[in-house]
Amino acid sequence: MTILPSPQQLRYLVALAETGHFGRAAAACGVTQSTLSAGVIALERQLDAAILDRGSSKRAGFTPLGRELVERARDALTALAAVTETASAARGPLSGPLRLGIIPTIGPFLLPRLMPALRAAHPRLRLWLREELTARLGEDLDAGRLDLLLLALPAGLPGVETMALAEDPFVVALPHGHRLAERPAVPTAALAAERLLLLEDGHCLREHALSACALPAARAGEGFSGTSLHTLVQMVAGGLGVTLLPRLAVDGGVLSGATLEIRPLEEPASRTIGLAWRARSPRAGEFRGLARVIADVLAAPG
Repeated sequence: MTILPSPQQLRYLVALAETGHFGRAAAACGVTQSTLSAGVIALERQLDAAILDRGSSKRAGFTPLGRELVERARDALTALAAVTETASAARGPLSGPLRLGIIPTIGPFLLPRLMPALRAAHPRLRLWLREELTARLGEDLDAGRLDLLLLALPAGLPGVETMALAEDPFVVALPHGHRLAERPAVPTAALAAERLLLLEDGHCLREHALSACALPAARAGEGFSGTSLHTLVQMVAGGLGVTLLPRLAVDGGVLSGATLEIRPLEEPASRTIGLAWRARSPRAGEFRGLARVIADVLAAPG
């Protein structure tokens, strides 16, 4: 009788591939480094195969066979997650636990309105939240650690289905008394002459703002960037430059405590807020039902 790898062993393998480091992989799996190492060694013995390339490098390297096994492990974990999802869907729509990933430029500004609406519409739903950048959320979704993502589209994530919920317009944030504040709306071309402050690399809002306004990446920031929208607001208030903010964040209170001028763009530009889930998920129908509640909250005045 063939002894199959355990789901935990497969999680160790995938985590090690994603982090490239035994300590970080162990932390991601909630175990000690020695436990994870022992699990991978046991898997190698069980399969009678060399999975790790134990050379001089301190990073966790994989043999060619090891890299193929990592992909197989991802597929197996996705299939196992589908088993749980199918059972959850059979118990009743939007009941029980749901693990939702959300990006930092949406979460703080939408959740205070969204959570009461979800509790009212689906009282049996137990929502677990994780706030992270898009790329990391995509990894967690692929590995089965998350069920659903609320983010900005397009997200560039493979193997997912997406559903657009609403358009979130960009507005221009200017220091108090800035010359462009004399206009009722700011021409996009006028931003080319300004120091444009944006979030640091890795935040999808940076790319979405530049793309929506057809601005060159080389102009953005000139060495200055923020780690959050709140940081950007304070930088603009300090006279370091101007920025583009999503209307959702402005309505959600990101300007609190700062004296800024907010103006719309003459040529309207926006990002698309939407949901993403694993392709062919048995819970896709539930997610579309949840989408209606989120869309209604997004459409309501802030």
